Amino acid sequence: MRLLLTLLLAFTLPAFAQKNGKTKPTIKLTDAAVTTKDIVYKTTPQGELKLHVFSPAGEVQIAALRPCVVFFFGGGWKSGSYLQFVPQAEYLASRGITAISADYRIANIHKTTPDKAVEDAKSAIRWVRGHSTELGIDPGKVIAAGGSAGGHLAACTALVSAYDAESDDKSISAKPNAMVLFNPAMNIATLFKQRETGDSPITLEMAEAITPNSFVAKDTPPAILFFGTADKLKAGGDEYVKKATELGLRAEMWSAADMPHGFFNREPWIRVTAKKMDEFLISLGYLGGEPLVKLPENAPELKAE
Repeated sequence: MRLLLTLLLAFTLPAFAQKNGKTKPTIKLTDAAVTTKDIVYKTTPQGELKLHVFSPAGEVQIAALRPCVVFFFGGGWKSGSYLQFVPQAEYLASRGITAISADYRIANIHKTTPDKAVEDAKSAIRWVRGHSTELGIDPGKVIAAGGSAGGHLAACTALVSAYDAESDDKSISAKPNAMVLFNPAMNIATLFKQRETGDSPITLEMAEAITPNSFVAKDTPPAILFFGTADKLKAGGDEYVKKATELGLRAEMWSAADMPHGFFNREPWIRVTAKKMDEFLISLGYLGGEPLVKLPENAPELKAE
């Protein structure tokens, strides 16, 4: 299991710069103005958790009932920051979607285990859907997204029934209407059995309960997955796509040749994957027009699998 944590912790954040004691992304996918605000969505024994909201600015803001995407950062359920998906959130906000990068409990800060992260991810989706009028979003067009451990959490909101917070309103569904998953960990139980060394914070019972691939069903929402072919976690993604397609579900896999875990955080792949994400959302009717991501000359291509 230690190897799994190492894989999930690798390449979790895009390039950042330190300025006046603050950390901010250096990669920008759009120059368009967006509005931002922070909202506390949950108070836990370990502290408050926030949603960092990016909304369309200017003329596009008058559109009613926008889709909403909630991003969950990577870091092996141990580290990481909402800042990881600020570039994608800003871009989608510029396209007319309300984009949110969510906090959740992690081991380094909150001394918690992955079950609490799953609980928080489900709470975030419920909060967003429950406050759809306040946010000006369509509760039937909620997208869960994330990378690595965050991709796992996004998938858990759609597939895992365990670990609901006592404070959650269970009458509100935590299941998103679509998923955008960047190298997610989908076969936790298999990895646990293969690699457990006795010092893992995860038990076999927990690993089985938070394994998205074990719960693929006919009501699973459409998904797009991105993996580098050199990523050991890709086998779990392949397993998910196989199960989903056998049930007649939409599950797209796009791979980057010879790329490792976390490849999507870096140039030019952050742009290539953002464009493909945009195309996926257009196909669902969540966006209109054409993608606005500017690709560099001779940009590499993703392969459909």
